[in-house]
Amino acid sequence: MSPPVDRIPSDERLPEAADVVVIGGGVAGITAAYYLARKGHSVAVVEKGHVAGEQSSRNWGWVRQQNRDERELPLIRHSLQLWGGLAEETGRDLGFRRTGLLYVTTERRDLEEWERWSELARGYQVHSRMLSAEEAQGMTPNCTRRWIGGVHSPTDGRAEPSKAVPALAEAARALGVTIHQGCAVRSLDITGGRVSGVITERGRIRAGAVLCAGGAWSSLLCRRHGIDLPQAGVRSTVFATEAAPAIIEGGLSTPSYVMRRRLDGGYTVAIRGRGRLEITPQGLRYARRFWPIYRKRAAGGVSIRLGRSFLQGPEALGGWGDGASPFEKTRVLDPAPDLATVAEAMEQMRAAHPEFAGLKVSHAWGGWIDNTPDAIPVISPVAKLPGFFLSTGFSGHGFGIGPGAGRLAADLIAGETPAVDPAPFRYDRLIDGSPLPPGPM
Repeated sequence: MSPPVDRIPSDERLPEAADVVVIGGGVAGITAAYYLARKGHSVAVVEKGHVAGEQSSRNWGWVRQQNRDERELPLIRHSLQLWGGLAEETGRDLGFRRTGLLYVTTERRDLEEWERWSELARGYQVHSRMLSAEEAQGMTPNCTRRWIGGVHSPTDGRAEPSKAVPALAEAARALGVTIHQGCAVRSLDITGGRVSGVITERGRIRAGAVLCAGGAWSSLLCRRHGIDLPQAGVRSTVFATEAAPAIIEGGLSTPSYVMRRRLDGGYTVAIRGRGRLEITPQGLRYARRFWPIYRKRAAGGVSIRLGRSFLQGPEALGGWGDGASPFEKTRVLDPAPDLATVAEAMEQMRAAHPEFAGLKVSHAWGGWIDNTPDAIPVISPVAKLPGFFLSTGFSGHGFGIGPGAGRLAADLIAGETPAVDPAPFRYDRLIDGSPLPPGPM
Protein backbone atom coordinates (compact mmCIF):
# COMPACT_ATOMS: atom_id res chain seq x y z
CA MET A 1 0.00 0.00 0.00
CA SER A 2 1.10 3.56 -0.58
CA PRO A 3 2.02 5.69 2.43
CA PRO A 4 -0.36 8.55 3.23
CA VAL A 5 0.55 11.76 1.43
CA ASP A 6 -1.09 15.18 1.36
CA ARG A 7 -2.93 15.43 -1.94
CA ILE A 8 -3.11 18.68 -3.85
CA PRO A 9 -5.35 19.75 -6.75
CA SER A 10 -4.17 19.89 -10.34
CA ASP A 11 -4.21 22.72 -12.83
CA GLU A 12 -6.45 21.12 -15.42
CA ARG A 13 -5.74 23.43 -18.35
CA LEU A 14 -2.51 22.45 -20.06
CA PRO A 15 -0.49 25.50 -21.13
CA GLU A 16 0.42 25.78 -24.79
CA ALA A 17 3.94 26.86 -23.84
CA ALA A 18 6.25 27.42 -20.88
CA ASP A 19 9.87 28.42 -20.46
CA VAL A 20 10.57 25.06 -18.79
CA VAL A 21 8.66 21.79 -18.53
CA VAL A 22 9.54 19.62 -15.53
CA ILE A 23 8.78 15.91 -15.86
CA GLY A 24 8.10 14.44 -12.43
CA GLY A 25 6.36 15.67 -9.30
CA GLY A 26 8.82 14.37 -6.72
CA VAL A 27 11.21 16.38 -4.57
CA ALA A 28 13.74 16.87 -7.40
CA GLY A 29 11.19 18.15 -9.89
CA ILE A 30 9.10 20.26 -7.51
CA THR A 31 12.07 22.03 -5.92
CA ALA A 32 13.55 22.76 -9.37
CA ALA A 33 10.20 24.23 -10.45
CA TYR A 34 10.04 26.32 -7.27
CA TYR A 35 13.50 27.83 -7.75
CA LEU A 36 12.97 28.38 -11.48
CA ALA A 37 9.79 30.30 -10.68
CA ARG A 38 11.65 32.39 -8.13
CA LYS A 39 14.02 33.32 -10.96
CA GLY A 40 11.06 34.53 -13.02
CA HIS A 41 10.63 31.58 -15.41
CA SER A 42 7.28 30.13 -16.41
CA VAL A 43 7.17 26.43 -15.49
CA ALA A 44 4.79 23.53 -16.05
CA VAL A 45 5.20 20.36 -13.97
CA VAL A 46 3.75 17.21 -15.52
CA GLU A 47 3.35 14.10 -13.37
CA LYS A 48 1.96 10.76 -14.54
CA GLY A 49 0.47 10.01 -11.11
CA HIS A 50 0.30 12.49 -8.26
CA VAL A 51 2.79 14.74 -6.51
CA ALA A 52 5.10 12.80 -4.17
CA GLY A 53 3.43 9.54 -5.14
CA GLU A 54 6.61 7.49 -5.40
CA GLN A 55 9.97 7.75 -3.58
CA SER A 56 9.45 11.29 -2.30
CA SER A 57 6.83 9.97 0.13
CA ARG A 58 8.36 6.51 0.66
CA ASN A 59 11.76 7.45 2.06
CA TRP A 60 12.91 7.59 5.69
CA GLY A 61 12.57 11.37 5.99
CA TRP A 62 16.19 11.92 7.04
CA VAL A 63 17.96 15.18 6.18
CA ARG A 64 21.50 14.09 6.86
CA GLN A 65 25.07 15.14 6.34
CA GLN A 66 26.39 12.22 8.42
CA ASN A 67 28.09 9.51 6.32
CA ARG A 68 27.34 11.21 3.00
CA ASP A 69 29.64 10.59 0.08
CA GLU A 70 32.23 13.37 -0.09
CA ARG A 71 30.92 14.40 -3.51
CA GLU A 72 27.54 15.23 -1.97
CA LEU A 73 28.73 17.16 1.08
CA PRO A 74 28.61 20.66 -0.47
CA LEU A 75 25.12 19.91 -1.81
CA ILE A 76 23.73 18.65 1.52
CA ARG A 77 25.22 21.62 3.37
CA HIS A 78 23.48 23.95 0.95
CA SER A 79 20.28 21.90 1.24
CA LEU A 80 20.26 22.17 5.02
CA GLN A 81 20.50 25.95 4.71
CA LEU A 82 17.54 25.90 2.33
CA TRP A 83 15.51 23.51 4.49
CA GLY A 84 16.04 25.81 7.44
CA GLY A 85 14.50 28.79 5.63
CA LEU A 86 11.77 27.21 3.52
CA ALA A 87 9.04 27.25 6.17
CA GLU A 88 9.35 31.01 6.65
CA GLU A 89 9.93 31.62 2.94
CA THR A 90 6.84 29.68 1.85
CA GLY A 91 4.63 30.08 4.92
CA ARG A 92 4.19 26.29 5.03
CA ASP A 93 5.30 23.64 7.51
CA LEU A 94 7.36 20.98 5.75
CA GLY A 95 7.92 19.03 8.94
CA PHE A 96 11.61 19.99 8.98
CA ARG A 97 13.28 19.90 12.40
CA ARG A 98 17.00 20.02 13.27
CA THR A 99 16.82 17.18 15.76
CA GLY A 100 20.17 15.52 15.09
CA LEU A 101 21.10 12.07 13.86
CA LEU A 102 22.63 9.26 15.92
CA TYR A 103 24.48 6.16 14.71
CA VAL A 104 25.35 3.43 17.23
CA THR A 105 27.07 0.10 16.67
CA THR A 106 28.37 -3.20 17.97
CA GLU A 107 30.97 -3.44 15.20
CA ARG A 108 34.52 -2.08 15.41
CA ARG A 109 34.69 -1.59 11.64
CA ASP A 110 31.76 0.84 11.82
CA LEU A 111 33.63 3.03 14.30
CA GLU A 112 36.74 3.00 12.12
CA GLU A 113 34.74 4.02 9.06
CA TRP A 114 32.89 6.76 10.94
CA GLU A 115 36.14 8.11 12.32
CA ARG A 116 37.61 8.34 8.82
CA TRP A 117 34.46 10.00 7.54
CA SER A 118 34.35 12.52 10.41
CA GLU A 119 37.93 13.55 9.69
CA LEU A 120 37.09 14.04 6.00
CA ALA A 121 33.88 15.94 6.78
CA ARG A 122 35.64 18.45 8.99
CA GLY A 123 37.22 19.81 5.84
CA TYR A 124 33.71 20.75 4.71
CA GLN A 125 32.79 22.32 8.05
CA VAL A 126 30.64 19.33 8.99
CA HIS A 127 31.30 18.52 12.62
CA SER A 128 30.09 15.17 13.92
CA ARG A 129 31.17 13.82 17.29
CA MET A 130 32.46 10.31 17.90
CA LEU A 131 30.85 8.68 20.94
CA SER A 132 32.29 6.33 23.52
CA ALA A 133 30.37 3.22 24.55
CA GLU A 134 29.06 5.06 27.61
CA GLU A 135 27.98 8.08 25.57
CA ALA A 136 26.24 5.94 22.96
CA GLN A 137 24.40 4.06 25.68
CA GLY A 138 23.43 7.30 27.37
CA MET A 139 21.91 8.66 24.16
CA THR A 140 19.72 5.53 23.84
CA PRO A 141 18.35 5.34 27.41
CA ASN A 142 16.91 2.01 28.62
CA CYS A 143 18.15 0.24 25.48
CA THR A 144 18.98 -3.43 26.14
CA ARG A 145 21.55 -3.59 23.34
CA ARG A 146 25.16 -2.89 24.38
CA TRP A 147 26.88 -0.44 22.04
CA ILE A 148 30.65 -0.11 21.72
CA GLY A 149 30.34 3.47 20.45
CA GLY A 150 28.68 5.69 17.90
CA VAL A 151 28.68 9.02 16.12
CA HIS A 152 26.31 11.96 16.56
CA SER A 153 25.56 14.75 14.08
CA PRO A 154 23.63 17.41 16.02
CA THR A 155 22.99 19.68 13.02
CA ASP A 156 21.29 17.02 10.90
CA GLY A 157 17.53 16.92 10.77
CA ARG A 158 14.35 15.27 9.66
CA ALA A 159 11.34 16.30 7.57
CA GLU A 160 7.96 14.76 6.87
CA PRO A 161 7.81 13.14 3.41
CA SER A 162 4.01 13.07 3.41
CA LYS A 163 3.91 16.86 3.82
CA ALA A 164 7.09 18.39 2.43
CA VAL A 165 6.84 17.96 -1.34
CA PRO A 166 3.09 18.71 -1.60
CA ALA A 167 3.65 21.87 0.48
CA LEU A 168 6.50 22.93 -1.79
CA ALA A 169 4.33 22.22 -4.83
CA GLU A 170 1.68 24.59 -3.51
CA ALA A 171 4.40 27.16 -2.83
CA ALA A 172 5.60 26.77 -6.43
CA ARG A 173 2.03 27.19 -7.68
CA ALA A 174 1.77 30.44 -5.71
CA LEU A 175 4.73 31.66 -7.81
CA GLY A 176 2.95 30.81 -11.07
CA VAL A 177 3.99 27.17 -11.65
CA THR A 178 1.23 25.01 -13.15
CA ILE A 179 1.00 21.41 -11.91
CA HIS A 180 -0.61 18.70 -14.03
CA GLN A 181 -1.19 15.37 -12.29
CA GLY A 182 -2.41 12.26 -14.07
CA CYS A 183 -0.66 13.61 -17.16
CA ALA A 184 2.14 11.43 -18.51
CA VAL A 185 4.80 12.65 -20.91
CA ARG A 186 4.93 10.21 -23.80
CA SER A 187 7.97 11.70 -25.49
CA LEU A 188 10.12 14.75 -25.91
CA ASP A 189 9.35 17.14 -28.75
CA ILE A 190 12.54 17.70 -30.74
CA THR A 191 13.05 20.24 -33.51
CA GLY A 192 16.31 20.77 -35.38
CA GLY A 193 18.25 18.54 -33.00
CA ARG A 194 17.20 20.32 -29.80
CA VAL A 195 14.34 20.05 -27.34
CA SER A 196 11.30 22.13 -28.23
CA GLY A 197 8.85 20.78 -25.66
CA VAL A 198 7.07 17.58 -24.64
CA ILE A 199 4.23 15.44 -25.98
CA THR A 200 1.88 14.47 -23.16
CA GLU A 201 -1.18 12.24 -23.18
CA ARG A 202 -3.21 15.48 -23.23
CA GLY A 203 -1.26 17.26 -25.92
CA ARG A 204 1.92 19.21 -26.64
CA ILE A 205 3.59 21.84 -24.45
CA ARG A 206 6.21 23.97 -26.19
CA ALA A 207 9.29 24.78 -24.13
CA GLY A 208 12.88 25.82 -24.63
CA ALA A 209 14.07 23.54 -21.81
CA VAL A 210 12.87 20.25 -20.33
CA LEU A 211 14.02 18.78 -17.02
CA CYS A 212 13.54 15.04 -16.56
CA ALA A 213 13.15 14.35 -12.84
CA GLY A 214 11.30 11.09 -13.29
CA GLY A 215 13.06 8.95 -10.71
CA ALA A 216 13.01 5.26 -11.63
CA TRP A 217 11.26 6.07 -14.93
CA SER A 218 13.94 8.42 -16.25
CA SER A 219 16.04 5.82 -18.05
CA LEU A 220 13.00 4.52 -19.94
CA LEU A 221 12.14 7.98 -21.28
CA CYS A 222 15.78 8.69 -22.14
CA ARG A 223 16.16 5.39 -23.99
CA ARG A 224 13.25 6.34 -26.27
CA HIS A 225 15.41 9.20 -27.54
CA GLY A 226 18.72 7.35 -27.78
CA ILE A 227 20.11 8.67 -24.49
CA ASP A 228 21.98 6.10 -22.42
CA LEU A 229 21.16 6.47 -18.70
CA PRO A 230 22.28 3.54 -16.52
CA GLN A 231 19.82 3.06 -13.66
CA ALA A 232 18.97 0.08 -11.48
CA GLY A 233 16.01 -0.12 -9.12
CA VAL A 234 16.17 -1.66 -5.65
CA ARG A 235 12.95 -2.60 -3.85
CA SER A 236 12.78 -1.44 -0.26
CA THR A 237 10.40 -1.86 2.66
CA VAL A 238 9.53 0.84 5.19
CA PHE A 239 6.79 1.08 7.79
CA ALA A 240 5.31 3.47 10.32
CA THR A 241 4.35 2.65 13.88
CA GLU A 242 1.52 3.91 15.99
CA ALA A 243 2.29 6.71 18.47
CA ALA A 244 5.01 5.61 20.88
CA PRO A 245 7.24 6.96 23.68
CA ALA A 246 9.86 9.46 22.50
CA ILE A 247 13.13 7.61 22.97
CA ILE A 248 14.76 9.87 20.36
CA GLU A 249 13.61 13.05 18.59
CA GLY A 250 15.63 12.65 15.40
CA GLY A 251 16.98 9.62 13.56
CA LEU A 252 18.62 6.53 15.03
CA SER A 253 20.66 4.01 13.04
CA THR A 254 21.67 0.69 14.60
CA PRO A 255 23.34 -2.35 12.97
CA SER A 256 19.86 -3.73 12.30
CA TYR A 257 16.88 -1.34 12.45
CA VAL A 258 16.81 2.37 11.66
CA MET A 259 14.10 4.74 12.87
CA ARG A 260 12.99 8.34 12.66
CA ARG A 261 10.60 10.19 14.94
CA ARG A 262 7.45 11.34 13.11
CA LEU A 263 5.31 14.40 13.69
CA ASP A 264 2.36 12.13 14.52
CA GLY A 265 4.26 10.63 17.47
CA GLY A 266 5.13 7.34 15.80
CA TYR A 267 8.32 6.22 14.05
CA THR A 268 9.28 5.51 10.47
CA VAL A 269 11.29 2.26 10.54
CA ALA A 270 13.36 0.13 8.15
CA ILE A 271 16.19 -2.38 8.28
CA ARG A 272 19.56 -0.86 7.47
CA GLY A 273 20.86 -1.88 4.05
CA ARG A 274 18.00 -4.27 3.31
CA GLY A 275 16.72 -4.33 -0.27
CA ARG A 276 16.00 -6.48 -3.28
CA LEU A 277 17.48 -6.01 -6.73
CA GLU A 278 15.12 -7.59 -9.24
CA ILE A 279 16.35 -9.01 -12.52
CA THR A 280 14.96 -6.89 -15.35
CA PRO A 281 15.81 -6.23 -19.01
CA GLN A 282 17.16 -2.80 -18.08
CA GLY A 283 19.13 -4.30 -15.20
CA LEU A 284 20.73 -6.86 -17.52
CA ARG A 285 21.57 -4.09 -19.97
CA TYR A 286 23.56 -2.24 -17.32
CA ALA A 287 24.69 -5.19 -15.16
CA ARG A 288 28.41 -4.76 -15.81
CA ARG A 289 28.36 -1.11 -14.75
CA PHE A 290 26.54 -1.94 -11.52
CA TRP A 291 28.64 -4.95 -10.54
CA PRO A 292 31.09 -3.02 -8.28
CA ILE A 293 28.35 -1.39 -6.22
CA TYR A 294 26.34 -4.61 -6.03
CA ARG A 295 29.35 -6.48 -4.63
CA LYS A 296 29.67 -3.81 -1.96
CA ARG A 297 25.97 -3.73 -1.07
CA ALA A 298 25.29 -7.48 -1.18
CA ALA A 299 27.06 -7.99 2.14
CA GLY A 300 24.78 -5.37 3.69
CA GLY A 301 21.56 -7.13 2.74
CA VAL A 302 20.79 -6.45 -0.95
CA SER A 303 19.62 -9.66 -2.65
CA ILE A 304 18.81 -10.51 -6.29
CA ARG A 305 15.56 -12.13 -7.43
CA LEU A 306 13.35 -12.47 -10.47
CA GLY A 307 10.02 -10.68 -10.05
CA ARG A 308 7.09 -9.13 -11.88
CA SER A 309 9.19 -6.08 -12.74
CA PHE A 310 10.80 -8.11 -15.55
CA LEU A 311 7.54 -7.73 -17.49
CA GLN A 312 6.08 -4.47 -16.21
CA GLY A 313 7.24 -1.20 -14.73
CA PRO A 314 10.11 1.17 -15.47
CA GLU A 315 12.72 -1.49 -16.33
CA ALA A 316 10.66 -3.89 -18.44
CA LEU A 317 10.91 -4.63 -22.14
CA GLY A 318 8.87 -2.84 -24.74
CA GLY A 319 8.48 0.42 -26.56
CA TRP A 320 5.46 2.42 -27.64
CA GLY A 321 4.29 4.49 -30.54
CA ASP A 322 2.03 7.49 -30.39
CA GLY A 323 -0.50 5.77 -28.13
CA ALA A 324 -0.54 4.96 -24.42
CA SER A 325 2.90 4.69 -22.85
CA PRO A 326 4.18 2.58 -19.93
CA PHE A 327 3.94 5.74 -17.81
CA GLU A 328 0.15 5.64 -18.18
CA LYS A 329 -0.09 1.93 -17.41
CA THR A 330 1.58 2.42 -14.01
CA ARG A 331 0.46 5.76 -12.63
CA VAL A 332 2.08 5.13 -9.24
CA LEU A 333 4.83 2.54 -8.76
CA ASP A 334 3.63 0.87 -5.57
CA PRO A 335 5.53 -2.36 -4.83
CA ALA A 336 4.28 -4.47 -1.97
CA PRO A 337 6.25 -4.33 1.27
CA ASP A 338 8.16 -7.38 2.49
CA LEU A 339 6.16 -8.33 5.57
CA ALA A 340 8.96 -10.56 6.85
CA THR A 341 11.21 -7.49 6.94
CA VAL A 342 8.54 -5.58 8.85
CA ALA A 343 8.20 -8.37 11.41
CA GLU A 344 11.98 -8.64 11.82
CA ALA A 345 12.41 -4.92 12.40
CA MET A 346 9.57 -4.82 14.93
CA GLU A 347 11.05 -7.77 16.79
CA GLN A 348 14.44 -6.03 16.93
CA MET A 349 12.92 -2.76 18.17
CA ARG A 350 10.77 -4.38 20.84
CA ALA A 351 13.72 -6.41 22.11
CA ALA A 352 15.99 -3.35 22.28
CA HIS A 353 13.50 -0.88 23.78
CA PRO A 354 11.21 -2.13 26.58
CA GLU A 355 8.99 0.93 26.02
CA PHE A 356 7.96 -0.60 22.69
CA ALA A 357 6.71 -3.92 24.08
CA GLY A 358 3.16 -3.45 22.82
CA LEU A 359 3.95 -1.24 19.84
CA LYS A 360 2.04 -1.98 16.63
CA VAL A 361 2.59 -1.23 12.97
CA SER A 362 0.34 1.51 11.61
CA HIS A 363 1.04 0.89 7.93
CA ALA A 364 3.81 -0.50 5.71
CA TRP A 365 4.81 0.21 2.12
CA GLY A 366 7.32 -0.69 -0.54
CA GLY A 367 9.57 1.58 -2.54
CA TRP A 368 11.61 1.46 -5.74
CA ILE A 369 14.92 3.27 -5.31
CA ASP A 370 16.55 4.43 -8.53
CA ASN A 371 20.33 3.99 -8.36
CA THR A 372 23.27 5.04 -10.50
CA PRO A 373 26.45 2.91 -10.71
CA ASP A 374 28.29 5.20 -8.25
CA ALA A 375 25.21 6.01 -6.11
CA ILE A 376 25.58 9.71 -6.95
CA PRO A 377 22.73 11.55 -8.70
CA VAL A 378 22.79 13.10 -12.14
CA ILE A 379 21.99 16.83 -12.10
CA SER A 380 23.15 17.96 -15.48
CA PRO A 381 22.48 19.08 -19.04
CA VAL A 382 22.70 16.38 -21.72
CA ALA A 383 25.08 17.69 -24.37
CA LYS A 384 23.82 15.52 -27.23
CA LEU A 385 20.33 17.00 -26.88
CA PRO A 386 20.47 20.76 -26.21
CA GLY A 387 17.72 21.99 -23.92
CA PHE A 388 17.37 18.63 -22.13
CA PHE A 389 18.40 18.32 -18.48
CA LEU A 390 18.39 15.51 -15.91
CA SER A 391 17.86 15.44 -12.16
CA THR A 392 17.59 11.78 -11.26
CA GLY A 393 19.38 8.71 -9.88
CA PHE A 394 19.36 9.87 -6.26
CA SER A 395 20.09 6.32 -5.05
CA GLY A 396 18.00 6.37 -1.90
CA HIS A 397 19.30 9.61 -0.42
CA GLY A 398 17.64 12.30 -2.50
CA PHE A 399 15.02 13.59 -0.06
CA GLY A 400 17.53 15.36 2.18
CA ILE A 401 19.44 16.95 -0.69
CA GLY A 402 16.22 17.72 -2.57
CA PRO A 403 16.15 21.51 -2.11
CA GLY A 404 19.83 21.85 -3.05
CA ALA A 405 19.36 19.58 -6.05
CA GLY A 406 16.39 21.66 -7.19
CA ARG A 407 18.34 24.87 -6.79
CA LEU A 408 21.31 23.43 -8.70
CA ALA A 409 19.09 22.20 -11.55
CA ALA A 410 17.39 25.61 -11.72
CA ASP A 411 20.76 27.37 -11.87
CA LEU A 412 21.95 25.13 -14.71
CA ILE A 413 18.75 25.55 -16.72
CA ALA A 414 18.78 29.33 -16.21
CA GLY A 415 22.45 29.55 -17.23
CA GLU A 416 23.43 31.14 -13.92
CA THR A 417 26.38 30.49 -11.60
CA PRO A 418 25.60 27.20 -9.85
CA ALA A 419 25.03 27.24 -6.09
CA VAL A 420 27.53 24.37 -5.75
CA ASP A 421 30.06 22.77 -8.09
CA PRO A 422 28.02 20.65 -10.54
CA ALA A 423 30.99 18.55 -11.70
CA PRO A 424 30.32 15.51 -9.44
CA PHE A 425 26.81 15.25 -10.85
CA ARG A 426 27.59 15.57 -14.56
CA TYR A 427 25.80 13.14 -16.84
CA ASP A 428 28.81 12.40 -19.04
CA ARG A 429 30.63 10.53 -16.25
CA LEU A 430 28.18 7.66 -16.71
CA ILE A 431 28.95 7.18 -20.41
CA ASP A 432 32.50 8.40 -21.06
CA GLY A 433 34.44 5.67 -19.27
CA SER A 434 35.11 7.69 -16.11
CA PRO A 435 35.78 5.62 -12.97
CA LEU A 436 32.57 5.22 -10.98
CA PRO A 437 33.64 4.35 -7.45
CA PRO A 438 30.68 3.62 -5.16
CA GLY A 439 30.48 5.91 -2.14
CA PRO A 440 31.67 4.86 1.31
CA MET A 441 28.18 4.42 2.81
